[in-house]
Amino acid sequence: MLSTDFETPLWEKLSRVCGIDEAGRGPLAGPVVAAAVVFPRHFRPSGLLEQLDDSKRLTAELRDELAPAIREAAASWSAEAVDAKTIDQINILQATMLAMNRAIESLDVTPEFLLVDGNRFRPVLSIPFETVVKGDSKVFSIAAASVLAKTRRDELMTACAAEFPEYGFESHFGYPTARHVEAIARQGRCTIHRKSFKLRKLGEK
Repeated sequence: MLSTDFETPLWEKLSRVCGIDEAGRGPLAGPVVAAAVVFPRHFRPSGLLEQLDDSKRLTAELRDELAPAIREAAASWSAEAVDAKTIDQINILQATMLAMNRAIESLDVTPEFLLVDGNRFRPVLSIPFETVVKGDSKVFSIAAASVLAKTRRDELMTACAAEFPEYGFESHFGYPTARHVEAIARQGRCTIHRKSFKLRKLGEK
């Protein structure tokens, strides 16, 4: 369980502290999605939100329950995607930065400080920030953004599964599982596959 202890010192001087995280850097298909979450000043989690943790540690069912609770509790939130075509054009790192900045710009409030998961960030807006390695397991607002990014991306990939049923996107969400690799070997890649992500086991260079 995470608390908001990391945010508390910032809230002594600031009102709008924003957590940011992404989902989908590693898959072979689909978008990368980033979410931004601003909780009310001095927010304290209760009820279901007391179970919030790094989204990778949560079951899909609990993430699906937490997502609406996060959206309801937040002062502002957003989730933005960058598609596979753009990822191929600018690379996954640049696409991740783009998704994060889009999420920040889509908020209906302007953050005063950003807490960003990872070790690098390039902001578009002139907002002070701090990167936090493994922030989704340390910082409540980053963990909340992690859940919103992950659940939004899962929704998008499930929708893609209906369009491309032969790939099984509803089960692996574009990650390089054995089933997914086998489907690519049989069918080739579809329009939501990242062409710049090569599979050596298929002889791609």
